[in-house]
Amino acid sequence: MTLAETPDLKLSPAALREHMQRFLREYLADKSPETVGTYRRSLNEFERWFVREDTDCVFRTEDIAAYKTWLMEARGLHEVSVSTYLTAVRRLCQYMVDRGLLPENPARAVKGNRRPDAHTRDVLSRAEVDNLLAGIPVDSRISKRDRAIVHMMLFAGLSEIEITRADVQDLEQTLMGWYLRIQGKGHTLKDQQVPIDPPVMDAIRLYLDARGRISPEDPLFVSHGHRSEGKRLNTRSVRSRINAHLQEAGVKREGITPHSLTHTAALLWLGDGMSVDDVRRRMRHGTLETTMMYYRRQEEGQ
Repeated sequence: MTLAETPDLKLSPAALREHMQRFLREYLADKSPETVGTYRRSLNEFERWFVREDTDCVFRTEDIAAYKTWLMEARGLHEVSVSTYLTAVRRLCQYMVDRGLLPENPARAVKGNRRPDAHTRDVLSRAEVDNLLAGIPVDSRISKRDRAIVHMMLFAGLSEIEITRADVQDLEQTLMGWYLRIQGKGHTLKDQQVPIDPPVMDAIRLYLDARGRISPEDPLFVSHGHRSEGKRLNTRSVRSRINAHLQEAGVKREGITPHSLTHTAALLWLGDGMSVDDVRRRMRHGTLETTMMYYRRQEEGQ
């Protein structure tokens, strides 16, 4: 009897680990390091649950359902995290189906938790945006850099990782205006273009002029510390700087994080009369429903 004909598949921890490693190498070969990292962390959690002495996982639907219950109750994970972990297991199981190890995907019937109707991060009001920008001077390279970063998040909808990955040469001027080439979520190449409106480009130019001599291949944003001068700015530094500016502007509160600036961009665009579909494209949302979260919030006055 072949494995595919066996009603239940039971693997040793070593065999499971081997299949997981093959899945990560083969199934995710063309995915970004961040995507592979997410799957690796999720499947490591599944492996830890799988090898517990009181768990007899034989890749049945009820076993995957038990894993979901464990994630929610024993681990206390947020519903979005549970959905992410289940997606990784679902893809692993489908990979095993494709290889003939399983007759069908036992995780397909175990649905992830429903996504929240609104993002957990709060957003800034227009008055708070004004206060934030007013509190960032333009009297040094660091402040000009920080102001440019805040502009890119608030008025271009860019995330910390997209900003820190950017090089000077990723800025491109076309007949339609300026764009920044970015590496989108799940991508391995900088194959997406984000519009950079004139006020954002002005803030970027002000910073680049302050840096002096630069090359196209240089990072767009660099550190200006004594020991790290000229090195690419990392996301931790970006978050630290923005948190400091939020605190100084008096707009730091529960729910407000540096990434709130990126979410705020959608509300600002909708408030300026941009169509929901245009906002979806600029925010690079996969579905219109994601954008509608912002639309409903804007209709309710935030």
